[in-house]
Amino acid sequence: MTDPTLDLGPQARIIARLAEGVTDAQLADGTPCPRYAVRHLLGHLAGLSVAFRDAGRKDLGVTTDTSPDTALPDLRPGWREGLPTALDELAEAWRDPRAWTGMTRAGGVDLPGEVAGAVVADELVVHGWDLARATGQDYAPDPAALEAAHTFLLAAAAEPGRDGGEGIFGPVVPVPSDAPLLDRTVGLSGRDPGWTSKA
Repeated sequence: MTDPTLDLGPQARIIARLAEGVTDAQLADGTPCPRYAVRHLLGHLAGLSVAFRDAGRKDLGVTTDTSPDTALPDLRPGWREGLPTALDELAEAWRDPRAWTGMTRAGGVDLPGEVAGAVVADELVVHGWDLARATGQDYAPDPAALEAAHTFLLAAAAEPGRDGGEGIFGPVVPVPSDAPLLDRTVGLSGRDPGWTSKA
C-alpha cells in the first residue's frame, strides 16, 4: 500500500506553510470541498492531524474514535500555533516503524497501520491542494507523499464493488492519462483539477 519509510514531515511542513499564508479575510471563502469554507478545511486539517498522530502512536481514544462526519469542523482559538504543532507531532508519530504495523483506528474505523499511513498521506496531499486553490497559493506537494496518495486512491477506485467511476470520496473526475500526477490524483479524489475560487 504505502512504503513504511515514507516521511510525512515534508508534506506536513508544506501544509503548515500554506496555513500560515491564509489571511483572516479568507477564512469564510469557499473551497473545493463542497461543505467547507477555508475555516472548516483548516479545522479538519487540525482534527485529522491529532487523530492520525494518535493513530500512529496507537494511542486510541476519543481523538481516534470520532467520525469526521460527526460535526462540521471549525477552528479553535490559537489555531495558528496549534496546527503547525499538531502537524509536526503527526509526522513524528509516523516516523516510528511501529506506526505502520498492526492495527490502529482513525475516524472510528479500525484499519491496518499501513492503510492508515496511506490515508493520512492522501489527506495531507489532497487537502493541501484544496487549501492552496481556495487561498490562491502555489502548491507543489512532496513527491513521495503525492505518489503514495495517487497509489492509494487508484487502488481504492479499483476495489470490488466500485464501477471504476466511483472513488472513495465521490465520483472520479476524468483526467487525461498524460496529465500531471497531481491533477490525476485530484481527479481520483472526486475534485476537478481546474477548480478555482469563485470569490
